[in-house]
Amino acid sequence: MNVELPHYTDQTPEVKKRFDELKSRKVILDIQNLNRVFETGDGEVVALKNINFKAYRREFVCVVGPSGCGKSTFIRILAGLDEPTSGQVLVDGNSVSGPGPDRGMVFQRYTLFPWLTVKQNVMFGLEMSNHSKTESESQALQWIDLVGLEKFANAYPDQLSGGMRQRVAIARALANRPRILLMDEPFGALDAQTRCQMQSYLMQIWRNVDITIVFITHDLDESLYLADRVLVLKANPGEVQEIIEVPVPRPRNPDQFVSPEFLATKKHLDTLIHPQDDEEKDDLPIMRMTNVGDEVE
Repeated sequence: MNVELPHYTDQTPEVKKRFDELKSRKVILDIQNLNRVFETGDGEVVALKNINFKAYRREFVCVVGPSGCGKSTFIRILAGLDEPTSGQVLVDGNSVSGPGPDRGMVFQRYTLFPWLTVKQNVMFGLEMSNHSKTESESQALQWIDLVGLEKFANAYPDQLSGGMRQRVAIARALANRPRILLMDEPFGALDAQTRCQMQSYLMQIWRNVDITIVFITHDLDESLYLADRVLVLKANPGEVQEIIEVPVPRPRNPDQFVSPEFLATKKHLDTLIHPQDDEEKDDLPIMRMTNVGDEVE
């Protein structure tokens, strides 16, 4: 039996009310006419073109797009690790000109200091911000408790699983109480089961912290499960293709992966990123390495 899915923009009054309330909050991140051009031996490469976007207090934004759309360049500019060719990024109305304590960053690769314990890793940024050792330790233990690793405060990174290391990285990024948490495919290197657990942990952490999250991912299920809105970039050049308000109500749970709203939105998102007209079939050269009389297709 075929069931017709609702259009991805169909929203219940409850969902519409949620987005109206979201957009009444203070703008935390304001991206204005952002462009990034790289000079190469073959000429200019436009990585990002005329990006305009606002994120609100305690909003969860996911950024998706095909390979080469400039997702990593985008988040590096937000973090202050790269500079735009033109345009600007404002956090709380202040222009971003480099890394700062108002933004925390979690990378895909584990970036903990292997010679420091969990507690010392989380304390590191606090001590660099001129907090006393006693104050840094006290605050670090609070953040470690928040991410559920209080029993591992004195463990070293190589004694932890991949998911636990990323939880430490999240605690370290949040310890300085940034306004925005930037996450560059932080669960991309994890196995499927651990990835699902980390998504759940992140949702729990986000509910308990006054933080706006910008989350880069290539996983459409992940983006729709986590985000309030999804910023869709297209490639060559990287520019905003669409901004999708996720119609799946909160609080989220894994059962919603098969809800009509989720499936319809995912279908639309997949069409944006993988349009059928652009699909090219790559035929490999035929080189038969076996001759056993079968026809494996």
